[in-house]
Amino acid sequence: MLESKKQIAIVGGGAAGFFAAIAGARANPRNQISIYERGSEFLTKVRISGGGRCNVTYACFDPRAMSERYPRGERALISPLNRFSPADTVAWFEAHGVKLKTESDGRMFPVTDSSRTIIDCLTREARAAGVRLLPRKAVENARVTAQSRFDLTLSGGETICCERLLLATGGSRSIAGAEIAQSLGHTILPPVPSLFSFHVSAPWLRLLPGVAVPDVEASVQGTRLRETGPLLITHNGVSGPAILKLSAWGARILHGLDYRFVLEVNWLPDFSEAELRAQMQSLRGSNPNRRVHNSAFAPLPARLWEQLALAAGIDRETRWTSLPRSNANELCRLLASTQLEVNGKSLNKEEFVTCGGVNLREIDFKRMESRITPGLFFAGELLDVDGITGGFNFQAAWTTGWIAGHAMAR
Repeated sequence: MLESKKQIAIVGGGAAGFFAAIAGARANPRNQISIYERGSEFLTKVRISGGGRCNVTYACFDPRAMSERYPRGERALISPLNRFSPADTVAWFEAHGVKLKTESDGRMFPVTDSSRTIIDCLTREARAAGVRLLPRKAVENARVTAQSRFDLTLSGGETICCERLLLATGGSRSIAGAEIAQSLGHTILPPVPSLFSFHVSAPWLRLLPGVAVPDVEASVQGTRLRETGPLLITHNGVSGPAILKLSAWGARILHGLDYRFVLEVNWLPDFSEAELRAQMQSLRGSNPNRRVHNSAFAPLPARLWEQLALAAGIDRETRWTSLPRSNANELCRLLASTQLEVNGKSLNKEEFVTCGGVNLREIDFKRMESRITPGLFFAGELLDVDGITGGFNFQAAWTTGWIAGHAMAR
């Protein structure tokens, strides 16, 4: 006797929803899978990710090491990443006509450098697998019927029924998924931003938009938050991997501080203050008549060095031979620990990542199924899972979507 066709509804037309739909449809073509998307377009976050290039994943092929890049969800993701890892993501896309490349920092992009390549691939594969794509179909609420099915109410009043329901609505950009999950018995940890840059109003820093420093150590005064990596000075303050990592690991702490705190930056973390003083003494001996402002320590950009020297009270005409010890000490102090008053944040334009979502203890990560409501599944950022910048959030979407899709199909 043939198994009857099951109706599977996926709420959310993003990366996790599409990957779950394709996986489920390929695993069991007899089921009817439909993606309900509130907006007029699918995969909008994929389109803008990575400045329009789409940072698909990260080249870390050890599941445990990969899981350590997730401030929320590290332990829960170890087993799922063993089942569908970044290596599986690379193989899946290549098997479907999209070759990925690895950049020097480990981020992986399509060789076309275009997110359209990823969108076209996912859309093509979904349609080929018979997935119904339904834009402008917002699911407003859901309830469990006496037959353990789900009745879903759409924004226009239409009601549909399904045997399996996947919520993959993403983070704070849409509260609909969280409200539906809560109505079906789940606990929602309040979402707060997880990847953002810092606003700094220091006048001298505002003179340096676009200046990038290859490696700094950044920390938040009064906390244990400390990260290293590249830093970018923006029109509003500071951004770059070091800052985005700080914002990810400190999402709830910084939210609690109302995004007002003191940021300490060590511009040359490979040098101790004693080594910086020795370097200055060496320049005093080897280039006594050279102006201090023209003697940036590598790898600091010249414009940043000049502003730090001015902040240390060093006149533009001062030469090494006449540099007062007090000014030299102040410059050393600023190089090792510049204190910047942070007075706000900006979401990283390429990411809309949040900390918070469905409580992970309520999810069976072997199936991505609810422990509270059978037949209800979750994938992607609606869960209290988020990674640092670099392709980790997309990998969590591929992994949880793939597992949920296969589980729903069975």
